[in-house]
Amino acid sequence: MIPVSEPASPSRPAVIFGVMLGLFLGAMESTAVATAMPTVITSLGGLSIYSWVFSGYILAATISMPLWGKAADLYGHRAAYLVALAIFLGGSILSGLATSMAGLIVFRTLQGLGGGGLIPLGMTIIADLYGLEARARMQGYFSSTWGVASIVGPLIGGFLTDHLSWRWVFFVNVPFGLLTALVLGWALAGFRRPRERVRVDVPGVALLTGGMGGLLVVLVESGRSGAGLRPAGWGLLTVSVGLLAAFVLWERRAPEPLLPLRLFANRMFRAASVSGFLAGMAMFGTISFIPLFVQGVLGGSATEAGTALTPFVLGWVTFSVVSARLLLKVGYRWPVLAGMICLAVAFLLMSHMGLGTSRGVTVRNMLLAGMGMGLTMVPLLIAVQNAVPKRDLGVATSATTFFRSIGGAVGVAVMGAVLASHLVGLSGEGQGISWGEIEALVVHPELRLTLPPPVRAAFSQGLANALHAVFLVGFGIACLALVSAFLVPAGRAQDLALREGEAPRPSP
Repeated sequence: MIPVSEPASPSRPAVIFGVMLGLFLGAMESTAVATAMPTVITSLGGLSIYSWVFSGYILAATISMPLWGKAADLYGHRAAYLVALAIFLGGSILSGLATSMAGLIVFRTLQGLGGGGLIPLGMTIIADLYGLEARARMQGYFSSTWGVASIVGPLIGGFLTDHLSWRWVFFVNVPFGLLTALVLGWALAGFRRPRERVRVDVPGVALLTGGMGGLLVVLVESGRSGAGLRPAGWGLLTVSVGLLAAFVLWERRAPEPLLPLRLFANRMFRAASVSGFLAGMAMFGTISFIPLFVQGVLGGSATEAGTALTPFVLGWVTFSVVSARLLLKVGYRWPVLAGMICLAVAFLLMSHMGLGTSRGVTVRNMLLAGMGMGLTMVPLLIAVQNAVPKRDLGVATSATTFFRSIGGAVGVAVMGAVLASHLVGLSGEGQGISWGEIEALVVHPELRLTLPPPVRAAFSQGLANALHAVFLVGFGIACLALVSAFLVPAGRAQDLALREGEAPRPSP
C-alpha cells in the first residue's frame, strides 16, 4: 500500500483560508450560472438542450469525486487539489469563450471534472491536519462559507450579467481560483509527497466512469420526460449496469483499487454511505422542486422563486455548526436521527402545500428541511473521516460526498418522473394543452398569461397536484433515511474514532 503524505510544517491558517476560498468558489458557481442562463439562451440559442449546461457539470463532478479522492491518497493532497483547480479554471475560461450552446455544455462538463475535487479534497486536507475536536469546531467556518456563497451567487451572477456580460459569470472564477492556488500551493508545501512508485487503477477508472456516466445520463433524461425510458435508454441502462458490475469484480482483485471495497466492511462508512445516499435523494428533491412550486403554483416572480431556497441554506448552515458541537457531547447517532426526523417532517408538511399555501408556511418548511440536512451531513462526514486509516482518508471522504451526489441524481430523476407523469395527464383532460406546451409552461411561467383563465387555473391546480405527489415520494424517501440513521453506531465520538496506527474495527 502506498503511504499517505504526512504534514511536515504547513501553514495552518493559510490552509484554512485557501480551503474556504475554494469552497466559496465551488458553492457559488452553480447558483451564479443559473441566474445568467436566460441571457445565455438569448445569446447562444439552444433552448432544447440548455438544461445540460447544469446536468453536464453535475455528472462530471459526481463521477470525478472518487477519482480525486484516490489521487489525493496516491499523489498527495497538494498536487491533487492544484490539478483539480487548474481543470476547473480551464473549463471556466473556455465556457466564457463559448460561441454555441453545444460548446458551452462541453466546456461546463470539463469544468465539472475539476469542480468535483474542490470540496471533497478541501475537506480531506482539513481532516489530515486536525483532530476530531478541532475539525468539529471548524465546521462553523466552512458551513458559513458555503451558505454565504449559495446566497450571494445569484446576486453576483445577476450583477455581472446586467453590467458586463454573461461571460463574466465564468471569467470571475479566474482571480478567485488563482488566489486559491497561490495560497494553498504555498501553504501545503510542507506536505511530503509519496516517494514510492504509484500504481493507477486505469481499468477501475474506465469502468466506473463509463458505468456511472451512462447511468446518470439515463437518470437525467428519464427525469425530464413523462414517456419513460425509450429502447435506447434501456440499452444504455443495461450497458451501464454491466460496467458497474465489472467494476465491482475488478476492484476485488485490483492491486491498488480506485474504491477499496474493504471500506464497506467498516460499519461507519457503510452507514454514512446509505444514509447520505437517501438524504441526498430527499435533499435534491427539495431544492429542485420548491422554486417551481413558488413560481408555478403560488404565482411568485423568478426572484421570489430563487430566494425560496434561502431559508433552506440558512437552516443548513446554522445547524451544521450546532451538529458539529453536539456530536462531541452525544456522539454521531443522535444528531443524525434528529436531522432525519426534521427532514421527514418537512416533506410531510410540504405534501400538504397547495394553491392556498402562504409564503410563511413555505419558509417554515424549507427552514426545517435545512435544519435536517445540517444536523445530518456534518456528523456523517466527520464520522467517516475518524473511522478510516489515513491511507484511505481521501477516497473515504470523496466517496461519502459521491454517494450523497448519486442519491441526489436518483432523487431528482425519480421525482421528476413522478412530476412528468402527472403533468402528462393534463393534456388528456380536455384542456387543449399538449405535452410540449406543458414543458414550455413549466420552464417559462410568463407564457401562462397567454392562456384563457379557466385553462390557466386548471394548469396551476394540475401542477399543484403533481408537486403534491412529488413531495409524498420525498416523504417516503425521508422515512427510509430515518430508518437508515439507526445504522450509525452509538457511543461517544471520541470512543469511536480510530487511533493513529490502529487497525479498523471489524463490522459486527
